[in-house]
Amino acid sequence: MLFQIATYLALALLMVTAMTLMILKISSILGDCPQSGRAAQAAGVTIATGYAMIALGGIGLIGAAMPVLNLGVWGLLPTLGFAAICLGLGFAHAVATLRAVVREAVNPPATVPTGKPVTSAA
Repeated sequence: MLFQIATYLALALLMVTAMTLMILKISSILGDCPQSGRAAQAAGVTIATGYAMIALGGIGLIGAAMPVLNLGVWGLLPTLGFAAICLGLGFAHAVATLRAVVREAVNPPATVPTGKPVTSAA
């Protein structure tokens, strides 16, 4: 059982590292834009760290369930597949959040009128 858990953790950590680096790379590429560059880079770092922490927590929970379920050798592939699906969904959400930040930096929301009359200086 120790071999299966160690293999699971190594491969799952490799997936988290790869996806976190992809988020950082995407934000770096989006950071080349003069309008949204700073927002994309700042958001990329915060989104990547948040993604990594949530992903590590999920991997830990799945890894902790492996001995409880007593799946043996045949449990390695389903747990890796489940982790990959969860990590992929989190990655898609992280990239969508990054895209929303960049969109808002490029097209800031219009100011909401306060209803007060505008006074002229003349």
